[in-house]
Amino acid sequence: MDGASPHESSNIYCWRSSIYMNLAPISPHLILFMFNQTSNGSNPFFAARQICQASKMVNDTSRSTERDALESALSEASMENRTVIIAIINKAYVEGDKPMLDLFLDGFWLGEDTRHLINHLLIVAADQTSFDRCKFLHLHCYKLKTDGVDFDAEEVYMSQDFIKMMWRRTLFLAETLKRGYSFVFTDADIMWLRNPFPRLNYNQSIYSLDLQISTDRFNGNEWSEDNPINSGFYIVRSNNRTVSLFDKWYARKNNSAGLKEQDVLNNMIGEGVFKELGLRVRFLDTLYFSGFCEVSRDFRAVTTVHANCCRTIRAKVADLTAVIHDWKRFKSLSNSNVTLQWTDHVACDNSWKRRR
Repeated sequence: MDGASPHESSNIYCWRSSIYMNLAPISPHLILFMFNQTSNGSNPFFAARQICQASKMVNDTSRSTERDALESALSEASMENRTVIIAIINKAYVEGDKPMLDLFLDGFWLGEDTRHLINHLLIVAADQTSFDRCKFLHLHCYKLKTDGVDFDAEEVYMSQDFIKMMWRRTLFLAETLKRGYSFVFTDADIMWLRNPFPRLNYNQSIYSLDLQISTDRFNGNEWSEDNPINSGFYIVRSNNRTVSLFDKWYARKNNSAGLKEQDVLNNMIGEGVFKELGLRVRFLDTLYFSGFCEVSRDFRAVTTVHANCCRTIRAKVADLTAVIHDWKRFKSLSNSNVTLQWTDHVACDNSWKRRR
């Protein structure tokens, strides 16, 4: 037992004392001795009991703190209907002259009816650097437990670390649903140019949709499971059906080598998982929820712009900065009928031609 910490020693002492107390026959004389010793505060048996109680309190407090950190973060960011906006970042999102996180927040500040939504945005940080930056910006922040995996570097699209990070994200979001919180998940490379909730037809009635998810390219039918999904933006309602979906989704992790979680969910859709679970699902039109894969042509309708179909953060920052400039130009026009076009996504197009 040499070298045991004070915390470990107290646990050992508790264990030994409990054995002595349970096994030792107690005579009337011993009971009298224990009573007398208690009166002057020196009884070793009751001292042991106090140590055990104190040790148990330390253990319980430690576990409670771990459990409650997420609950506290979700509760503070939650809307009245227990809905939270969640984005996950790492160190790569807070580095550079114009970090991706700052650009992401610019969208909320410059968008229509979006500024107040920052009050319900929970930034989930995968490392200490991004967590510190989040706290510095006075946002709602939560430090993701990554079980020793280092997620602080940029996870280039479809690299092994990128795939690991996507699965860790899925597990975290499943935990959020199990705690009874509905959420909008958004990648941090999405500009929120308008409040999306009016477009999402979202409410908490039993008739509400379970899941509404963005698409890389919209096929014209918002109920068609043939739409190619994009898991970078979706809203999901917490209930038994959606919890089951996320459990089934994450259970595929170890049998899906080389596939990101979005590909796995796409495969599950093809296998009929939505019908199997009785899920009500809507696929979002790129006219409103657009991206670089398929750009919305209508500045008056566009709600979000996602830097998808892009490989690196540097390229995303360059082209999303252009999106912000285009948006400001649109907002400055006195005649809303003037036709504008988005700046070409040159940096993202070129990102596929270069390797790190």
